[in-house]
Amino acid sequence: MNCPFCGKFDSKVIDSRPTDEGQAIRRRRECNECQKRFTTYEKVEEIPLIVIKKSGNREPFNRNKLMKGVIRACEKRPVPLKSIEYIVEEIEKQLQNDMVKEVQTEVIGNMVMNRLKDLDEVAYVRFASVYREFKDLNTFMEELTKILKEKKIDLDNSS
Repeated sequence: MNCPFCGKFDSKVIDSRPTDEGQAIRRRRECNECQKRFTTYEKVEEIPLIVIKKSGNREPFNRNKLMKGVIRACEKRPVPLKSIEYIVEEIEKQLQNDMVKEVQTEVIGNMVMNRLKDLDEVAYVRFASVYREFKDLNTFMEELTKILKEKKIDLDNSS
């Protein structure tokens, strides 16, 4: 690490401590040449994630936009905010762990629907109706029928 005072490269770490709830490390350093002290921060490099929209447009991943969509689907449902935050956090972590630079909205939408299906079926149907752009009552009923069939299979297997 170059000293900001004399420009020499040789310094030693005097103190290290976590900051930002463990998301970064604050290091207090001392230059071996001029003995002046300075602070550096170390944090994990995040790969910027680009979302490819259905129209083909690209935009940066927006955690708040995802959160608003899930909250909207769960509106007036007995779903705790903590569960919604967990879903969004889980999806964001998975996308970061996959180390992809670009992701289709379809992939993110399916990730949300898979988690909502287990959490609250009404929220799932709400999200699916907007996400899949149900055009009429028939497509809506097809989705409901799929859910009911899956539920029946689960009930049959648990007996």
